[in-house]
Amino acid sequence: MTYEIRQYAVTDPEAEPMLAELNVEYHARYGPSAAVEMSKYPAAEFAPPDGAFLLLREDGESVAGGAFRRYDPETAEVKRVWTHSAHRRRGLARRVLAELEAEAKRRGYRRLFLTTGPRQPEAKGLYLAAGYTPLFDVDADPLTIGHLPFEKPL
Repeated sequence: MTYEIRQYAVTDPEAEPMLAELNVEYHARYGPSAAVEMSKYPAAEFAPPDGAFLLLREDGESVAGGAFRRYDPETAEVKRVWTHSAHRRRGLARRVLAELEAEAKRRGYRRLFLTTGPRQPEAKGLYLAAGYTPLFDVDADPLTIGHLPFEKPL
């Protein structure tokens, strides 16, 4: 297997399969409100110099990805970390997350912030395993909290 992680524009045709599947998955977990989340930010927010959109490609196919945008002058907000459903449980999201962290650090950010939804226990597990600090009670029912915020110093 040949892996490549590099930056793309959110509007690049290579991003379309990822974003389409992510939209379907968010809709299945959260219903029609998922469309609001997916269209919340303009593509320019995920472009240099303040943002990044990365795809991990395996043998020429986009199999995982993620992005960050400026949250404040010292903080990047991680968004849209995703792995294609046929490629999960292989550590690909962790690889994307590590590259997002490295890129944010290269851009001068000192902190990462993110939220994940209460119906995404695998995302909560990923962020905890990757050293992110939960900004919520991890023992509480996630459905009573809403969005689950995390942070990590760079």
